[in-house]
Amino acid sequence: MPVDYSGTWDIVSNVNFEGYMVALGIDFATRKIASMLKPQKVIKQDGDCFTIKTFTTFKNYESLFKIGEEVKEVTKGMDNRTCHTVVNWEDDKLVCVQKGEKKNRGWTHWIHGDELHLMYLLKTWRPLQGMLKEARCLRMM
Repeated sequence: MPVDYSGTWDIVSNVNFEGYMVALGIDFATRKIASMLKPQKVIKQDGDCFTIKTFTTFKNYESLFKIGEEVKEVTKGMDNRTCHTVVNWEDDKLVCVQKGEKKNRGWTHWIHGDELHLMYLLKTWRPLQGMLKEARCLRMM
């Protein structure tokens, strides 16, 4: 049985967030606002069905998916893309692949101890090739 991701998670650190947003083409003002935010994730898992809500004082985002099933997603308020998203289990990790107008996007979630890790992946052929951004979130009981 895969890991249960259900819970409320508050960010405690992130690595290379500014560089990741630059690589995504996010404008200067939005990057400055986003770098100051302390997102909270609320994950509800029912078997292979997930609801992931991300809350900030600036914008909120909700993602609904079932493992292995493709969904159309509009990343409004983030990098404003339309894509087709599929999330699968790889061992105890949730691995997301997104296909759409911007190629080679996705993310991976995993739990280590009492921390939820999130790594965004952006593969490009520019100098920022293989840019990764990782955020660690601590579970709140």
